[in-house]
Amino acid sequence: MEPEGNVPALDATEAEKNRGRSGDSSWSMPSRLTLGGYGEAVMSRNFYSSNPFRYMYPESYKKDPGHGRFDLPHVVFFVGYELGKGWRMNAEIEFEHGGVEAAMEVEPEEGGEYEQEIERGGEVALEQFWIEKTFNRALNLRMGHIIVPVGLTNGNHLPTQFFTVYRPEGENTIMPCTWHETGISLWGFLGKDWRYEAMLLPGLDSEFFNNRNWIKGGSASPYEFKIANTYAGAFRVDNYSVPGLRLGISGYYGHSFRNSLMPSYADKYDKVKGAVSIGSFDFEYNRHNWIARGYFDYGHLGDAKTISIYNRGLPKASPSPKTHIATEALCYGAEAGYDIFSRFQKLKQDHQKLYLFGRYEYYDSMFKTAEGIQDPDWCQRQIVTAGVNYFPTKDIVIKAQYSAGIMKDPFMNENSLSIGVAYAGFFTK
Repeated sequence: MEPEGNVPALDATEAEKNRGRSGDSSWSMPSRLTLGGYGEAVMSRNFYSSNPFRYMYPESYKKDPGHGRFDLPHVVFFVGYELGKGWRMNAEIEFEHGGVEAAMEVEPEEGGEYEQEIERGGEVALEQFWIEKTFNRALNLRMGHIIVPVGLTNGNHLPTQFFTVYRPEGENTIMPCTWHETGISLWGFLGKDWRYEAMLLPGLDSEFFNNRNWIKGGSASPYEFKIANTYAGAFRVDNYSVPGLRLGISGYYGHSFRNSLMPSYADKYDKVKGAVSIGSFDFEYNRHNWIARGYFDYGHLGDAKTISIYNRGLPKASPSPKTHIATEALCYGAEAGYDIFSRFQKLKQDHQKLYLFGRYEYYDSMFKTAEGIQDPDWCQRQIVTAGVNYFPTKDIVIKAQYSAGIMKDPFMNENSLSIGVAYAGFFTK
């Protein structure tokens, strides 16, 4: 039985997950073609300086005025198609921060010179594209561009699957989020209460690691292809034995050094692997008008000191951030919300929900460093958030929150007020 108040995710597999929990052996979809999507429109008032040097010279910017932002963090369109005989295809295209508006123009007032005009910053990305074969309930083979199932947020990144206006900050800081890679995945259900997934994927690129985001940038590629000199593995196991409760563990392991376009094969780097290890525990409880979620992520990077020195010595034209990198990174958090509309029969019958929620989160992208590697205190912070989520229907949510970002001295706390509206659901039934 699906947890009460569960919002459907946006691919055929998620619908199959729900059937799998109840032991239904049917694998047919309501329609061969499925269309869907999700999107967020938000505004924030940040009560701290926007100057990029505020961490380098904190005393100089403590009295700066706050700043505001409007944004479209993610707008995603989904298409899925049942090809028959257990084969299916799924694709998602994502527009981050409104996409990119750029064009080449000829400027007559400048003698007919060609000029690149950029009207809006942003990104357009193919977040998912995979073809899958279902053999039975316990065994499915997925091939293509796939979500890496590590941590809580990567598997639950729809705006209706977390209370905060923006995606939870801890996992969104130290890991790729949403983390998607081209690879091969095996997944399925074992018995009534267990789901597993195992994935083979290319390794991360250590040249893109940095102090602010640890290994997050290592999944990206500035090239027209993803370099795969090294490989990695990821896994996830979820349990649904207790009604309304999901418990999950996930992990990742892979080498990251020399997984770049021009790696160094100098003898002094023969034993440098840059092994990235991540372990994660997360849970979600959705029952009795309560929703509670939480996670704990720990990561370790081997050869972090060598990689730090190597990256800082890369040529100026290299796209590497060229910063020190931590040996260990850590983040954890929890949120809980209660549907107060459940106390009013008329509103409950109308399927409206109003959650009052609170959230606590801690992360440190430079949790432990090797000897001689600087550990900047601004990489560590706590976040306390309180707010509301109003669901006029199960597919639409209006959010508001006040968030206190608690920093170590001498850095100024990064507090903010945010409001957002979001949609997540199918366009076809």
